[in-house]
Amino acid sequence: MTSEQPAFGKPIPASRVREADWRRRPDRGFWHRPEWMDLVSNILILVASVMFGVAAFKLVVKLPLFALREVVVVSPLGHVTSAQLRYVVDSSMRGNFFTVDLDSARKSFENLPWVRSAQLRRLWPGAIEVTLEEQVAVAYWRNVESGDTRLVNSFGELFDAAANDSMPVFSGPPEAGPVLLAQMRRFNTLLEPIHRKIVTLTLSGRHAWELKLDDGMVIELGKDLSRDREGRKVDATPEERLQRFVALWPEASQKIGRPVVVADMRYQSGFAIRMADSAQRKGKQ
Repeated sequence: MTSEQPAFGKPIPASRVREADWRRRPDRGFWHRPEWMDLVSNILILVASVMFGVAAFKLVVKLPLFALREVVVVSPLGHVTSAQLRYVVDSSMRGNFFTVDLDSARKSFENLPWVRSAQLRRLWPGAIEVTLEEQVAVAYWRNVESGDTRLVNSFGELFDAAANDSMPVFSGPPEAGPVLLAQMRRFNTLLEPIHRKIVTLTLSGRHAWELKLDDGMVIELGKDLSRDREGRKVDATPEERLQRFVALWPEASQKIGRPVVVADMRYQSGFAIRMADSAQRKGKQ
C-alpha cells in the first residue's frame, strides 16, 4: 500500500485519501435531484387528475338528468312510415343524450328501403334531430336474366323498395344506371316534336340502344360507332339516328297508314320498319 507524504506530519494512506474524496464529491442520484423529483410528482398529479376527471365524467353522463327525451325528424316524408321510424329508434337508440351511438343509428335509418341518406345531431338538453333524404324513384330496373325488378333513383343508383308508380323500365348492366338515366332524358327531349316518350330503354351487353315508345313502337338505334380508332367521324350517333327518325316519321307514318311495331334506324342512309303483320319495308331518306 502506498502512502502520500504531506509537507509536515505522518504519511496518509492512499485508501483514506480516496475515501475522503468520494465523500466530498456531490451525489448525482435521483433522490438527490430535487428538480427531477418535482417533475415526476407533477406528472403523476396530472395523470391522476385526468383519470379522476374521466371517471367523474362517465359517472355524470349516466345520471338520469341526461336521459334521451325525444327524437325529432325534421324532413318531410313520403314513403317512410311512422312505424318504421319507431322501430329504428327503439332498436338502435340506446343510452342517454351523451352515450347514444349516432353513427350506428344513422346506419339503421339508412337501411330503411326508401332512405338514401341520414344525418343525426344532438340538440341540448335531451333530443336527437334526424334529417332524412328519401329516394326519388324515376324508373324500374329489370334484370333480363333473372326477371328481378329494382328501382332507379334520380342519381341513377339502384335500390330495393316496393312501388307501383307508372315509370319507365330500364334494362342493362347494373353499373350503367346513371348512363341510362342521362340517355333517357336526352332521347325524350329529341322525341318531343312527335309527342312521344320512352317507356322502356335497353342497353344490351354489346352497348346497343333500343327504346320502346308509349305508343308501343320499338326503335332500334344500335351501337355508337360514330368514330373510328383515330377519332374521325364515320357514322351517325344514336342521338343523330333518333333525330333522323323524328324528322322523317310524321310524313312516313301518313304514307304507311298502319301501326308500326319496329323501326330499325341502324342503316346509314335509310331505315327499315316492321308492321304488325310482320311484313318488312324499307324507307329511304
